[in-house]
Amino acid sequence: MSKHSPVHAVTARRVTNGSVSLAVFDQGKADGETIVLVHGWPDTHELWNRIVPLLADDFRVVSYDSRGAGESTIPSRVQDYQLSALAGDLFAVIDAVSPGKPVHVLAHDWGSVETWEAVCEPGAEEKIASFSSISGPNLDHLGKWIRASASKRRFLGPAAQGIASAYTVLFQIPGLCTLPLRLWFSKHWPAFLGFFDGLDPRVVNTAPTIADDMVNGLKLYRANIRPSLGKPRDRYTDVPVQLILNKYDKAVRPVGYEDTEKWVSDLQRREIAAGHWSPFSHPGEVAEHARAFIASLRERRSEKQSS
Repeated sequence: MSKHSPVHAVTARRVTNGSVSLAVFDQGKADGETIVLVHGWPDTHELWNRIVPLLADDFRVVSYDSRGAGESTIPSRVQDYQLSALAGDLFAVIDAVSPGKPVHVLAHDWGSVETWEAVCEPGAEEKIASFSSISGPNLDHLGKWIRASASKRRFLGPAAQGIASAYTVLFQIPGLCTLPLRLWFSKHWPAFLGFFDGLDPRVVNTAPTIADDMVNGLKLYRANIRPSLGKPRDRYTDVPVQLILNKYDKAVRPVGYEDTEKWVSDLQRREIAAGHWSPFSHPGEVAEHARAFIASLRERRSEKQSS
């Protein structure tokens, strides 16, 4: 069972997108603005358990298990984990929980990568009012940045991100990481994050399905990294975006976002003195940045309407 805040009742439901059924969890202020939380690898909605109680008094908080994780459908084909399919899942959840009214999105890691895919789709602003992104780049933007940096003979930034992402090369090889993930990492994940991220292992929430989630989630890397970085597209968005940059992130270096203003018409940046898993280690700061960003957009709308 999920370790949700005992103060706020949780409504569980299923949302379908084609053949995929997603486990969705709804709690918080029923008549508040809706914020959808999207997790990455190898997490489930459990990633947000320290953040939900900080938002639930003021927002309707919706989280869900992405395809391939937790209680949601586990597609077997690599192509079923392409970003277009994952963005489709997010839109399906939004349509189900908030038909006709755009929601705010807070996303981490691959959840952020797939939300970037969604916000760069035509008409995304009709469904997504704002996007707070943690530790998950737009892969097309990243590919364009690497090329632009190379053309200017600026290799330090891409080299730093390349070193940080070296593990993803191993994830591309079918079967190579399956046994280590199942036999060791899944059993010692909180301790590993304590070593890798310098956080307290006691704050790490893991689902009973973590071994399967780790292995199934490898298809995310195989379906998307080489196509996106190999042939990056021009991807723009008018959805307001907040980059919550983890200063000590060893997996996604902040330097990779240095030209994000080129692609986003309304961009803000905030920094946290945290590693990659800031939703575990710094829930208060993550929640406050998300809350403040939404409030600033609300104030801006009010000023516009009154002028």
